[in-house]
Amino acid sequence: MRKNAYVCSLILSSVLAAVLSALAQQQSSLADEQTSKGQSSQQLQSTSRQEMVPIQHQRSGQGYMQGMDHQQMPDMEHHSMNMTENAKMFLEDIEHHGTSGTSAEPNSTPIPMLMTMKGKWMLMFHGEAFLNVLQQSGARESDRVFSTNWLMPMAQRQLAAGTLTLRTMVSLEPGTISKRYYPELFQQGETAFGRPIVDGQHPHDFIMELAALYDLKLGKETLLSFYFAPMGDPAMGPTAYPHRASASEDPIAPLGHHLQDSTHIADDVITAGLTYKLARLEASGFHGREPDEFRWDIDSGKIDSWSTRVTVQAGQNWSTQYSFAHLTSPEALHPEEDLQRMTASVMYNRPLTRGNWSSTLLWGRNRSLETGLVLNGYLAESTLRCAERNYVWSRIENADRTNELLLRNQPEPPNFRENIIGRVQAYTVGYERDLDLIPHLATGIGAQLTTYSSPDTLKMQYGSHPVGAVVFLRVRPFGKER
Repeated sequence: MRKNAYVCSLILSSVLAAVLSALAQQQSSLADEQTSKGQSSQQLQSTSRQEMVPIQHQRSGQGYMQGMDHQQMPDMEHHSMNMTENAKMFLEDIEHHGTSGTSAEPNSTPIPMLMTMKGKWMLMFHGEAFLNVLQQSGARESDRVFSTNWLMPMAQRQLAAGTLTLRTMVSLEPGTISKRYYPELFQQGETAFGRPIVDGQHPHDFIMELAALYDLKLGKETLLSFYFAPMGDPAMGPTAYPHRASASEDPIAPLGHHLQDSTHIADDVITAGLTYKLARLEASGFHGREPDEFRWDIDSGKIDSWSTRVTVQAGQNWSTQYSFAHLTSPEALHPEEDLQRMTASVMYNRPLTRGNWSSTLLWGRNRSLETGLVLNGYLAESTLRCAERNYVWSRIENADRTNELLLRNQPEPPNFRENIIGRVQAYTVGYERDLDLIPHLATGIGAQLTTYSSPDTLKMQYGSHPVGAVVFLRVRPFGKER
């Protein structure tokens, strides 16, 4: 497994080197243009805006990659951009592949991303990193300094009659989150070294995704898609929380993560999807066991689980999905237990003058096929970017919790049987402001506060209304817009 991790790291390093080399060349070319032509920065920005117009027309007509003709757009090789020239059709939104796995957000959702041409390849890079200082109150108070982060380099080109996309996503969280998890009151899900993780969120794997995607147009309004990933995101749930626009400024995982979108890192994923006009049907096969405590390597296993998802984009600003999955032996502590998971979500995005507003309503449910235990989680979240550099967001959750919380990271006793002991409500608000410190790197300073409402069965352990507060520094690359 470690050998696989080294190979993947080498591949990633090569892709990153190509991206950085191309971006360095484009900056050098821009500097030469300014010197030779004596253009002012305002004139350069005006030229850039004029050059972006043909791209939008070609994406709305013949599709995204068909518009990447070097003769029509020679300056594509010298300018970083981002994917804020939003797709006009659902098919184009899919071909962008700016979200995790094969999930979709509303067509109008902006995706801050650096882009440049290198030969026949379109190279893209996006991601974000938070440096967090967290403090919690109550009987189970805790504090921690840690970083949550992910980086996603991509490469895309025409191949035969379709479009090939190669994508890697990595996270340094195995090194930036100590003691197996970061503190989060009432959180539960997954295990480490034979113990359930309680009051904490585990780090993501170093290799979050290693995938190849291929899209083939079957007509003007029909798209056939394939997704292959030794480590990837099957067709289950909405866009995972680290990549949702409605959660873009919140560094903390939702309480319902393991009821809603925890399969966004799975082993040996194969997905096929068919899109017609506004609707998409997908099916995936994958290995159902959740990642183990060794986060630097790549896990693997037989394809023993499956999922299916229906997505409908009812207009530019809306996206809805329903998904169902059968997960074979997802928990290491209960290898004999299989789960059924259902999720449904509605996303809304509204572009604003000098800003954007994105919201998500999400429900997820797990049902144990061994015990019949049913757990539900409900989420509403929204993020508003206004006056270009200001962000305000909120998240409201209502999630079932089990007696696993009473173990406090101790091994399960013999004959332990998991049962629901109440529902926890969490209310989060936050604010952040971007500072212009480094070109094409949005640097934000922010804070958020979460208050919890404990059920009667947990008030002795947590108190009635414990609080969690986070102050953070966030960095994120961007192109033309944030």
